[in-house]
Amino acid sequence: MATLQVTVDDAIKQNADRLFGSLGLDTATAIQIFLRAAIEHDGIPFPVHHRPLPEDLMEAVADSRQHRNLHGPFDSAEEAVASMLED
Repeated sequence: MATLQVTVDDAIKQNADRLFGSLGLDTATAIQIFLRAAIEHDGIPFPVHHRPLPEDLMEAVADSRQHRNLHGPFDSAEEAVASMLED
Protein backbone atom coordinates (compact mmCIF):
# COMPACT_ATOMS: atom_id res chain seq x y z
CA MET A 1 0.00 0.00 0.00
CA ALA A 2 1.39 3.43 -0.96
CA THR A 3 1.10 6.71 0.92
CA LEU A 4 -0.05 9.85 -0.89
CA GLN A 5 0.68 13.24 0.66
CA VAL A 6 -1.15 16.31 -0.63
CA THR A 7 -0.90 19.86 0.63
CA VAL A 8 -4.21 21.74 0.69
CA ASP A 9 -5.52 24.91 2.28
CA ASP A 10 -6.63 24.37 5.89
CA ALA A 11 -10.17 25.56 5.18
CA ILE A 12 -10.52 23.17 2.24
CA LYS A 13 -9.35 20.25 4.38
CA GLN A 14 -11.76 21.14 7.19
CA ASN A 15 -14.69 21.54 4.80
CA ALA A 16 -13.83 18.29 3.02
CA ASP A 17 -13.53 16.42 6.32
CA ARG A 18 -16.92 17.80 7.39
CA LEU A 19 -18.57 16.93 4.07
CA PHE A 20 -17.18 13.42 3.83
CA GLY A 21 -17.90 12.80 7.51
CA SER A 22 -21.55 13.68 6.87
CA LEU A 23 -21.50 10.98 4.18
CA GLY A 24 -20.02 8.43 6.56
CA LEU A 25 -16.56 8.58 4.98
CA ASP A 26 -13.19 9.89 5.97
CA THR A 27 -11.29 12.08 3.51
CA ALA A 28 -8.74 9.36 2.71
CA THR A 29 -11.54 6.97 1.66
CA ALA A 30 -13.18 9.70 -0.44
CA ILE A 31 -9.88 10.33 -2.22
CA GLN A 32 -9.51 6.59 -2.92
CA ILE A 33 -13.04 6.59 -4.39
CA PHE A 34 -12.10 9.54 -6.60
CA LEU A 35 -8.89 7.87 -7.80
CA ARG A 36 -10.69 4.60 -8.63
CA ALA A 37 -13.43 6.50 -10.49
CA ALA A 38 -10.80 8.48 -12.45
CA ILE A 39 -9.08 5.25 -13.49
CA GLU A 40 -12.40 3.68 -14.48
CA HIS A 41 -13.37 6.75 -16.54
CA ASP A 42 -9.83 7.15 -17.91
CA GLY A 43 -9.94 10.79 -16.78
CA ILE A 44 -11.62 13.13 -14.34
CA PRO A 45 -14.96 11.44 -13.54
CA PHE A 46 -17.01 14.65 -13.70
CA PRO A 47 -17.12 17.73 -15.91
CA VAL A 48 -14.51 20.34 -15.07
CA HIS A 49 -15.42 23.90 -15.93
CA HIS A 50 -13.07 26.81 -15.81
CA ARG A 51 -13.86 30.44 -15.30
CA PRO A 52 -12.86 32.81 -18.06
CA LEU A 53 -9.68 34.74 -17.38
CA PRO A 54 -10.00 38.44 -16.52
CA GLU A 55 -9.90 40.71 -19.57
CA ASP A 56 -6.50 42.22 -18.73
CA LEU A 57 -4.98 38.77 -18.38
CA MET A 58 -6.54 37.66 -21.69
CA GLU A 59 -4.99 40.73 -23.29
CA ALA A 60 -1.58 39.85 -21.83
CA VAL A 61 -1.89 36.28 -23.16
CA ALA A 62 -2.80 37.60 -26.62
CA ASP A 63 0.16 40.02 -26.50
CA SER A 64 2.49 37.19 -25.57
CA ARG A 65 1.24 34.97 -28.38
CA GLN A 66 1.58 37.78 -30.92
CA HIS A 67 4.94 38.97 -29.56
CA ARG A 68 3.57 42.44 -28.69
CA ASN A 69 4.37 44.60 -25.67
CA LEU A 70 7.12 42.27 -24.56
CA HIS A 71 10.27 43.27 -22.69
CA GLY A 72 13.46 41.32 -22.52
CA PRO A 73 15.07 38.88 -22.86
CA PHE A 74 16.68 39.34 -19.49
CA ASP A 75 20.00 38.03 -18.27
CA SER A 76 18.72 37.42 -14.76
CA ALA A 77 15.57 37.18 -12.69
CA GLU A 78 16.58 40.43 -11.00
CA GLU A 79 16.53 42.25 -14.36
CA ALA A 80 13.09 40.82 -15.16
CA VAL A 81 11.69 41.89 -11.77
CA ALA A 82 13.24 45.36 -12.12
CA SER A 83 11.55 45.71 -15.52
CA MET A 84 8.17 44.72 -14.06
CA LEU A 85 8.55 47.27 -11.27
CA GLU A 86 9.38 50.14 -13.63
CA ASP A 87 5.74 50.95 -14.42
